[in-house]
Amino acid sequence: MIPALATLLVFQLLGEAMVFALAAPVPGPVVGLALLLLVLVLRPAWLQAIKPTAQTLLQHLSLLFVPAGVGVMLHLQRLGDEALAIGVALVLSTLVGLASAALTMDWLMRRMVPKPPAVDGESP
Repeated sequence: MIPALATLLVFQLLGEAMVFALAAPVPGPVVGLALLLLVLVLRPAWLQAIKPTAQTLLQHLSLLFVPAGVGVMLHLQRLGDEALAIGVALVLSTLVGLASAALTMDWLMRRMVPKPPAVDGESP
C-alpha cells in the first residue's frame, strides 16, 4: 500500500511541477492524474499495483470534503454578501453547459445518421 500511495503522490508532484514550470492554468493534480492515466495505458500491469490503494481512497473520499466544508463555514459571511453573484454565475454556467451539451449532441447525432441512398435522377 505504501508504494502505491507513494506512486500516486509522485504523479501529483510531477503534475504540480509541470504546472509550475509551464505556468499552465490547470490544477497540478489534474495534470498528474492525466500523466498517471497515460502510464496506466502504456503499462497496464501498474494498475494491479495501484488499484487496491485507489479503491481504499475512493471509499473514504467523503473525508476529503471536510476541509472544503470548513472553508465554506469560515467564509459564510462573504458567501452571503456575494450570494446574488454566485447564484447568477451558477445558473448561467448551468444553462451554458446544458446548451453546449445539447448542441454538441445534436451535431453528433446528425453526423451519425446515415444518409439515404440517392435514387437515379434525384439529387440528395
